[in-house]
Amino acid sequence: MTQTASISEAARPVSGPNTQRVVTRIRDDAEALQAAHKLAAELVQQASDRDRTRRLPWDELDRYVRSGLWGITVPKQYGGAGASNVTLAQVFAIIAAADGSIGQIPQNHFYAVEILRVNGSEQQKRFFFERVLQGDRLGNALAELGTRNSNERKTRLTRDPDGVGYRINGRKFYATGALYADWVPTSVIDDDGVQQLAIVPRHAPGLSIVDDWTGFGQRTTGSGTALFDNVQVPVDAVLGFQASFARPTTVGPQAQLMHAAIDLGIARAAYDDLIVFVKTHSRPWVDAGVEKASEDPLTIHEVGNLSIQLHAAEALLERAARKVDLAAADPTDETVAAASIAVAEARVLSTDISLAAGSKLFELAGSQSTLAEHNLDRHWRNARTHTLHDPVRWKYFAVGNYYLNGKKPPRHGAI
Repeated sequence: MTQTASISEAARPVSGPNTQRVVTRIRDDAEALQAAHKLAAELVQQASDRDRTRRLPWDELDRYVRSGLWGITVPKQYGGAGASNVTLAQVFAIIAAADGSIGQIPQNHFYAVEILRVNGSEQQKRFFFERVLQGDRLGNALAELGTRNSNERKTRLTRDPDGVGYRINGRKFYATGALYADWVPTSVIDDDGVQQLAIVPRHAPGLSIVDDWTGFGQRTTGSGTALFDNVQVPVDAVLGFQASFARPTTVGPQAQLMHAAIDLGIARAAYDDLIVFVKTHSRPWVDAGVEKASEDPLTIHEVGNLSIQLHAAEALLERAARKVDLAAADPTDETVAAASIAVAEARVLSTDISLAAGSKLFELAGSQSTLAEHNLDRHWRNARTHTLHDPVRWKYFAVGNYYLNGKKPPRHGAI
């Protein structure tokens, strides 16, 4: 088989049943938020049924892409909106509130776009940013099972004997978005032991995406296995991955910001369903002496507590996003550390409120809320699954060590 000499010569892969995409070009932050609200109103309609039956959201993702939202962080000089991280976080929270699984799927797409912005060559930026603006989806083949820790990688990138390109061999898991992708950014270890990012066409010979995700939450993310069997990749489809953290960049804090926004969106969905159910289905406890569950003083107290936690998480998310924007404009050790810590603080609260809202929903709504036809447990399942992405206990440590001892957090994607 002849090695492809250039990424631009690779055939555009087909990701799903709708291969011809007419994509809106979003021009600014306001248009992005408007598009997100409009799309969310559509996605929420069958979110419960998709989760219940594990119906993969091919059509919904196609609508998401055609809305133009997947291209909002492409810099303006390359034809994108150059949206702020404040807007990016808001978009993620809006979509995740409508459907937690769909809310997570593009996280690694934006992660790859940011790595391209930070580390891509001019040729790579021009090519991939334009592909993104035309509707191509970037997936993810980063994490692996069976390694000593979550950051270790064994998938190899070896130079072809003719020197024209590379070959990839290895196995990935938690490959969120790869099933639906046009391109699969893949973390690989090169012959020098350095971690790189290879952007592989989804249907490249030797690449298999296995839909074996069995998590009890985030059920339609397709976060399963990616297998690489001597997969060919051209030289200009490889860019620095480890280099994204060798110097101060916003790759890490932006990735974590999106995760916090996903958790916040899941929390909003649980909170909203709690309010509706208590008002329309629940009965007051006999000792409350009231006619409606919504008049129960202890229920009112708990809803007040949840409301405060939710609003605090929203405020910290916006604060963190502004810090990431400042770091993107001036990436120094100090600004990136401050952004990482602010995002860690937001992730603590977004984790807490997403789990609390999903649990309190049942406590306050009562036994009826556990009936299968309501499928309200999806909120807690989604929150519990997604918040395990990396341990919140280490965020407390990073924050405390920063303020108490002046220690900057390590630079990687899991802070």
